[in-house]
Amino acid sequence: MPQIELTPAQRKVHRAEAHHLDPVVMVGGDGLTENVKKEVDAALNAHGLIKVRVFSDDRSSRESMFQTLADELGAAPIQHIGKLLVLWRPMPEKERAVDEDRKPGPRDFKVLKYGRTGQRPEVKTLRVLGNQRLTAGGNVRRAKPKPKTSVKKRSQT
Repeated sequence: MPQIELTPAQRKVHRAEAHHLDPVVMVGGDGLTENVKKEVDAALNAHGLIKVRVFSDDRSSRESMFQTLADELGAAPIQHIGKLLVLWRPMPEKERAVDEDRKPGPRDFKVLKYGRTGQRPEVKTLRVLGNQRLTAGGNVRRAKPKPKTSVKKRSQT
C-alpha cells in the first residue's frame, strides 16, 4: 500500500495537531516486528494521527522504520524528530448500527431523602425515562418540550 502524499501546508497542520500527543506505540530493541506494525495499524485506525517512539540510537534505522511504516500501512509520514515518528492516516468511516438511531433508555439514579436531624438519610433508587427529568428535590417530572423558536421571535409574530 503506497504512502499518502501531503502538501507542506497539510503536513504543517498535522504537525501542529500532533504537538500535544503522547506516543501510543513504542518500538523496542527487537525493532520493527509484525506485532509492532499491527499495533501501529490499530492505533492509526483508532486515532488517525499518532506518535511512535523508537528506542534506537541509529538515525538511519529510525528513518528506514519511518518509511517502512508509511509505505506498508498506507500512512503519511508527518515528522521524524529525534526518536519520535509522527504518522497520519484518515480514519475509516464507522459502520452505523441499526440501534444507533434510538433514544437513550431509562436511567437509574440513587437519591438521598433527608428526614429529621440525627436520622440517617433514606436511599431511594429512581428510574428516569427518556421523557422525564430529575428535579433538585429528588422528584421525577416530565421534561418540558423545548420551544421551536425563541421567546423574542414568538413575541414578534
